[in-house]
Amino acid sequence: MELILDTADTSAIAHFNEYLTIDGVTTNPSIITKSKKEFETVIKEILEILDDKQSLYVQVIATTCDEMVEEAKYIDSLRNDNIYAKIPVTSEGLKAIKACKKIGIKVLATAIYSANQGFLAALSGADCLAPYVNRMDNLGDGVQCVLDLIQMLKANNMDTRVIAASFKNTRQVHELITGGIQSVTVPTDVLANMMSHPMTDIAVSDFTNDWKTAFNRTTLVKK
Repeated sequence: MELILDTADTSAIAHFNEYLTIDGVTTNPSIITKSKKEFETVIKEILEILDDKQSLYVQVIATTCDEMVEEAKYIDSLRNDNIYAKIPVTSEGLKAIKACKKIGIKVLATAIYSANQGFLAALSGADCLAPYVNRMDNLGDGVQCVLDLIQMLKANNMDTRVIAASFKNTRQVHELITGGIQSVTVPTDVLANMMSHPMTDIAVSDFTNDWKTAFNRTTLVKK
């Protein structure tokens, strides 16, 4: 399974990349806007952190097919490999996905609110699909919709990857990992909650205190 960060916060990317195995970074217009930096600056800083094997996903802004394809070409030019143009699954977006695949641009179909939308994007040639889990949860059962999408792809022998997105809590991530999701792109606050537990800190503190009481030091190796 792939663990991807959903952020444009370069400090957070560098932090989690140091401690965890991170497979890439997803961004979108809203995330980049929150960084309060120019688009080119944000992308340059992210690419300075990622290695060649870690993927970057960048979203188009345009809403018509021709303009989306032009923006996808620009996104594709930002890096030699492992870069994907994120294209929303509007009617124009589905048309753009088909056009991009014809010219070899890697595509992540995004803003998916139903399993049917995701499946149609896969048929149009999308390499990856980004269903919005929490937003679908607000309309029904987002986790189940993603599991349905995975099954639809599997039943039709399609190798399109599902990169579940739009998480608000660790339960949603947990249930999809248990269900066999291929990839998740997780915001940094949710990932931080996955990493930590207050009882772990208490346990470590107890171990340290017991050792210090017995041996008057807080390390295993004598100095």
